Amino acid sequence: RILVGIGILILSLEMIGQASEPLRDSQLMPVIIDYFSGDAISSYLLAALITWLFQSSIAAVLLMATLAGRGLITPELGVVLILGVNLGSSIIAPMLTRSAAAEVRIVPIGNLLMRGLGSLVMLILFMIFRPHFSFLGTTASGQIVNAHILFNVIILLAGLPLAGLVYRASEKIVALGTKPEPAAALDVVELSALNESALDTPSQALANATREVVRVCETVEIMLKRIIELYESADAGKIKALAALDDRVDQKHAAIKLYLAKVTKNPLSEDEALRCQELIGACVKLEQVGDIIVRNMLVHVRKKLERGLEFTPEGWRELCAFHASVLANARLAFNVLVSRDPETARQLVLEKDLLREREKETSASHFVRLRDGTAKSVETSSIHLDTIRDLKQINSLLASMAYPVLEERGLLGGSRLKAS
Repeated sequence: RILVGIGILILSLEMIGQASEPLRDSQLMPVIIDYFSGDAISSYLLAALITWLFQSSIAAVLLMATLAGRGLITPELGVVLILGVNLGSSIIAPMLTRSAAAEVRIVPIGNLLMRGLGSLVMLILFMIFRPHFSFLGTTASGQIVNAHILFNVIILLAGLPLAGLVYRASEKIVALGTKPEPAAALDVVELSALNESALDTPSQALANATREVVRVCETVEIMLKRIIELYESADAGKIKALAALDDRVDQKHAAIKLYLAKVTKNPLSEDEALRCQELIGACVKLEQVGDIIVRNMLVHVRKKLERGLEFTPEGWRELCAFHASVLANARLAFNVLVSRDPETARQLVLEKDLLREREKETSASHFVRLRDGTAKSVETSSIHLDTIRDLKQINSLLASMAYPVLEERGLLGGSRLKAS
C-alpha cells in the first residue's frame, strides 16, 4: 500500500508538472509570482494551508520542488513556501488528536511548538537577512528539497536541549484546553459490621451481627422489588445483575453464621442465646428467599422472555397486587427484626393469613379466565400460578421471622396466634 501510494503521488506530481507547462507562457503567472515573492507572509500562510489540505508535508514539498523544477517559482520563494509547509504539517497532528486523551495530545503540541514556532522564527530571519541559497544545491528543485531537510535538522538539534522545556509547555497548553474532570465520586466500599475484636463482648457482637443481617434484608428487598420489574421488561443484563445480588446474599449469610458461631463460644445469657438463634434463623430465611427469587422466579422470567409470552391485563394486575402485599410484609418483617415490637410482629402474622385468602382469590380468578379460554391466560398459566406460589412461600418465610418475638411474649401457640 505504501509503495502504491508513493507511486500514485509521483505520478500525480508528474501530471501536475505537465499540466503546468502552459503557465510558463502565461502573462498572469509572473504577476502572481512577483506578488508572492514580495509578500513572504502570504506565501508562508498559503503553503501552510495547502499542506493542511493535502494532510501530507511530503506531497507539499514535492509539489513545490516540481513547480520550481519547471521554473514557475524561484528558490527564494520556494524556501519561504517550505517554511509554510512545515507550519502546516505541524498543525495536522494536533487537529487529528484534538478529541484524544490529554496525554496523547502532548507530543503533537510539542511538535507544533518546535516546528511551527521554528518555521516562524526562520521566516523572520529570512525577511531580515535575505540570504542566498546557492549553497543548498545547483537546481531550484534541489535547493527546495535540501532546505526542507536542513530546516528539520536544525529543529532536531535545537530540540535536544529544549525537550524538557517544550514538554512542560506542551503539558500546560494541553491542560488549558482540557475541561477539568469532576471530582471523582468516593467509591462506596461496603464494610462488614462483623468486627472480630467485639467477639469477647457478646452484646456488641450481637449488635454487629444485627447490623449485617439488616444489610442482607436491604439486598433481599432490592431483589424482591426488581424481580417483578423483570416480569414486565427483562434482558440478559438485568437478569445477570439480579443473580449477582443473590451471590452477595449467600456470601453474607455464610459470614454471619460463622461470626455467630464464634460468638457462642463465649458464655451467653439466656436473652443473648435466644437473640443469637433468632439472627441465625432470620439469616437462613433471607438466604432461602434469595434462592426462591433466583432459582424459581428468574426461571419464570427467562421462560416468559424466550417464548415472548404476555399476561392478560387482569392477570398482571393480580400479580402486581399480590407482589405489593408480599413486599409490604417483607418490610414489616425487617422492622420486626430490628425493633422486636410485638404489635408489628402480630400484624405480620395476621397479614400472612390475609395473603393466604388473597392467593385463593387470585387462583380462582385465573381459573375462570382459563375456563373462558382466554389465550394469554392459557399460555401463561404455569408462570402465573408458579409465581403466586413462590411469592406465598417468600411471604411465609418472612412472616416466620416474627415468631421468636411472639413466642417470647407468649403470643404464639403452636403455629397460630393466640386470641388477644
